[in-house]
Amino acid sequence: MKLPGHDAIARQADEHIVPHRVKLPRNVVVHPYGQVAKRLSLALLVLVATALIVYADHDGYNDTSDGSVDLLDAFYYATVTLSTTGYGDITPVSDAARLTNIFVITPLRVLFLIILVGTTLEVLTERTREEWRLNRWRSTLRDHTVVVGFGTKGRSAIQTVCATGLKKEQVVVVDPSVKAIDLASAEGYAGVIGDATRSEVLKRAEVHRARQVIIATQRDDTAVLVTLTARQLNRAAKIVAAVREEENAPLLKQSGADAVITSASAAGRLLGLSVLSPAAGMVMEDLIQQGSGLDIVERPVIKAEVGRNPRDTEDLVVSVVRGHRVLGYDDPVVGTLQLTDRLITIVRASPGSQIAPDVRPLRRD
Repeated sequence: MKLPGHDAIARQADEHIVPHRVKLPRNVVVHPYGQVAKRLSLALLVLVATALIVYADHDGYNDTSDGSVDLLDAFYYATVTLSTTGYGDITPVSDAARLTNIFVITPLRVLFLIILVGTTLEVLTERTREEWRLNRWRSTLRDHTVVVGFGTKGRSAIQTVCATGLKKEQVVVVDPSVKAIDLASAEGYAGVIGDATRSEVLKRAEVHRARQVIIATQRDDTAVLVTLTARQLNRAAKIVAAVREEENAPLLKQSGADAVITSASAAGRLLGLSVLSPAAGMVMEDLIQQGSGLDIVERPVIKAEVGRNPRDTEDLVVSVVRGHRVLGYDDPVVGTLQLTDRLITIVRASPGSQIAPDVRPLRRD
């Protein structure tokens, strides 16, 4: 397979790319422009109210320039007073005007300053809080799942692993598209905006401490480069990748993928099976959709099952994983079950009890 350079890979990214940025999910997202507009509106309202109060009692004020205070002078006085500039060219001279300054203008001045200073403090506080959340997230993130690509394949993969009990806090999405990461963040997943073929982007996703990596990119060449980079950063993680063309699957395995799924061929086989037997197609669709109907799971052999035939277990066993080999339930090599074996079984999914498959990676040769 011909692999293009990074320039070709970068062209597939969204035009609004912000490289190397981590975005954590939030319960409530407030647009900063809305906050600023709200505070400016309040400050303007305070300014207008102060000017109207001064103009209502303009006879109690003295202007050193012409002796009278009109509406423009009232707004001028309100501006320099609320901003604590205080030139002194317009002053309250009557008792009523001075009492108004004490009990009305001064509180408005304090409110005006709180609005303006509060905006700056909120921005600084928000930055500090976001930095603290990011540092805490990095320090606590262990044995998580990194999903590269938040398209149809990536979202389906996340839904499947989360249906087996994986928490959303243990999923990190990597995608070059800002819109994709915004969508992932809105659904409760942490996201990293950037090109996953670059090691610094995967490091921000803490891939070196991840337990498993799901690669669901749009292009096969990108999947190969991401697999190579991820395997270089983490030798122990289980890496599962999806490719469009079946001829590229061996290259993915050579690059370090533990399992490779050919999306186009798999969909074609399911279509063919559905043509031959619609019921069989429905069963297969049910099996690969975790959390409802029938689920196919992998679990360890329990002590009570040691020495028994796979057909004698309570679950419907379809395969036995022994070492690096996956054997059929009726394979003569299986014989009786051993404690180190693992079973691939079909179970009835129940909302109350989810069976989480063991995600420890098999030993690599």
